[in-house]
Amino acid sequence: MKTTHRGNWRVVISINPQYTHVSISALGFTGLDSDLDGNLSGAPFELTVVPRRLGDFGSVSMSDRLVSNDVDGDYRSRCEQMLAAFLRKPHVRSGRVEVDEEHRCSHCDMRWEELTADEAADASTNIDAHSVGGEPVCCDKAIDEFRAERGIPLPDWTGGAA
Repeated sequence: MKTTHRGNWRVVISINPQYTHVSISALGFTGLDSDLDGNLSGAPFELTVVPRRLGDFGSVSMSDRLVSNDVDGDYRSRCEQMLAAFLRKPHVRSGRVEVDEEHRCSHCDMRWEELTADEAADASTNIDAHSVGGEPVCCDKAIDEFRAERGIPLPDWTGGAA
């Protein structure tokens, strides 16, 4: 059925430099204070921070799956810890953890798509009279599995030929 793949974990923080006149070095840009007069001012802006890979140990690097039994959970935890540390800073106004999600079919690995209720009711976009909203559209195996789980009659893939 549908599998979910998560990637590109990140922490997005909103900084309001007018709030405390944040110094440039406080944001990690050391050596620029004398050139930029030491303070940031202006409209709030967002900063995106990407966590280090789970398998990145500096001089040694390996697959995330080799160092974690729960890659998504560990990335979420790492990002939440980073966010908590950022939110303790007075110039950070808010923040959130973001991740990209992609849904795929476990049978054909195509991007997961489902019939809408309107499509299921339209004879030109459904498989047969038993099509329902939420039914996958990627492959025969996914449709068969979906219908079997819900007690919906399986499609006649032979087209009624004997």
